[in-house]
Amino acid sequence: MRAVRLLAIDTSTDVLSVACGDGFEFVVREERLGPAHAERVLPRITEVLAQAGWTLASLDAIAFGAGPGAFTGVRIACGVAQGLGMGADRPLVPVGTLAALAQEAWRMHAVSRVWACLDARMREVYLADCRREDDSGWRCLRGPDVLKPDDIETAPGDAFGAGDGYAAHPALVSRLAPGRCDPALRPTARAVGELARLEVLGGRAVAANAAHPQYVRHRIALTSAERAAGATL
Repeated sequence: MRAVRLLAIDTSTDVLSVACGDGFEFVVREERLGPAHAERVLPRITEVLAQAGWTLASLDAIAFGAGPGAFTGVRIACGVAQGLGMGADRPLVPVGTLAALAQEAWRMHAVSRVWACLDARMREVYLADCRREDDSGWRCLRGPDVLKPDDIETAPGDAFGAGDGYAAHPALVSRLAPGRCDPALRPTARAVGELARLEVLGGRAVAANAAHPQYVRHRIALTSAERAAGATL
C-alpha cells in the first residue's frame, strides 16, 4: 500500500494533537491544553517535522480536523493548515472529526460500525453513525448532526459508541451502543492522518484557500454587520 507524507493537526477538543507520518506510522505530540492551542500548535508541528526528518515542502499534503468540534479549536486547525499550505504550496485535506473519532475506535477496538458522539456543550451532542468500508475509509449513514440528547431515538443494530458525548449524557449509551462504548476516545491527529492518506490517493486534496471548517450548527457567530446593528445570538 502506497505511503503518503502527511502533517496532521487536530484541535477540535481540549487536546492539542499533531502528527507527522506516511499514513501508517506517525510521530505524534499531544497535550491537554484547553484554550491554549494557538500558542502551542506551531512549536509541536516543528517538533514532529524535525523528528520525521521532513520539511513542509517535502509533504504530500497537510490534513486537519475540520469539525464539528470546539468552534475556536476547529478554526485554529484550519487557519494554521491554510497558512502552512499557502506558504509551502502544499494541498490540504479537511477530515471530519467524527470520522476521525470512528477511525480511532477502529484502531483501538477493531470495530467497523460506530456511533461517534462528542459533547457539543449547550446541552447538545455532535453525532454521526459511521460504517467502515474495507480500506476505503468511513461512510456516515447519518450525520454529522448536532442534536439534543432527548431527541435521539434508540437505534437498532450492533454499533460501538465512541466519544465524550456518552460521558456527558450517559443515557445515550443504552440508546445507541449498550455495553459497547468507550467515552474516553476522541479525534486524534493520527486518525486524521490515516484518513487523509486515502483522500490524497483518491485525488481529493484541495488547494489551501478552498479548505474550510465543517460546522453543523447553522448559526455559529454573528456577522460584523449584525454585530454593528446590535444583534445577539
